[in-house]
Amino acid sequence: MCGVCGCNEVSEQTQERRHLKMELDLFSLNNRHAEANRAHFEHSSLLVLNLVSSPGAGKTRLLEETLMAQLGCIEVGVIEGDQQTTRDADRIRETGAHAVQINTGSACHLDAHMVSHALDDLGMLRNGILYIENVGNLVCPANFDLGEAAKVVILSVTEGDDKPLKYPDMFAASKMMVINKIDLLPHVDFDVAQCIANARLINPDIEVLELSAQTGAGLQGWLDWLEESYQALVADRINQLQEELETLQRQFDQE
Repeated sequence: MCGVCGCNEVSEQTQERRHLKMELDLFSLNNRHAEANRAHFEHSSLLVLNLVSSPGAGKTRLLEETLMAQLGCIEVGVIEGDQQTTRDADRIRETGAHAVQINTGSACHLDAHMVSHALDDLGMLRNGILYIENVGNLVCPANFDLGEAAKVVILSVTEGDDKPLKYPDMFAASKMMVINKIDLLPHVDFDVAQCIANARLINPDIEVLELSAQTGAGLQGWLDWLEESYQALVADRINQLQEELETLQRQFDQE
């Protein structure tokens, strides 16, 4: 009878609407947590970067090399996201940096609420850079704001130069694309220029760096970008505080 009267179709439509509402509620809740995180980061003068990639692209190795170059020069902290184990957080701690591990279980991405709890374990990190290494996945993390200043998508030359076209949401959401493992270019079929063109077809404003975390080639460009990004954040924070001070001064003068 369901095939005649169509009640099954109504049921499916109702289920679709319920599923859509659940998704919208989930994103709305996440965004509220993300805004709270962002306010905390701003107040703490923290540059927060959400590092995203496929598994095996070299996020953790790049982070290790970055931290070893920055420790003693700037305050740094790391939140590590994996479905299971503390292996990546353990590697990060060996550099001397403070790292907090989040195990997501069956979830394929971090969310802003998870990050807010990790901040409690991170301690009083201020005036520096917080790196959030997301779960290895180019799909789900694109849709979840963690309160970060920017997403950095890391792509290795072993993955193929068409990755930006296959996973457009992630490249559209990212400020920077790091092409990693360039030391392997002689051994793989990867067109760097085509990869960049593909990424900018999706996101015309995306910045691009080419490097090898293994050999250190191009690493200085990455470190310079981090320093410039942090200094820009500091300048913005100073301007904001000056404006707040001027507002308070005007209010005081009027009393």
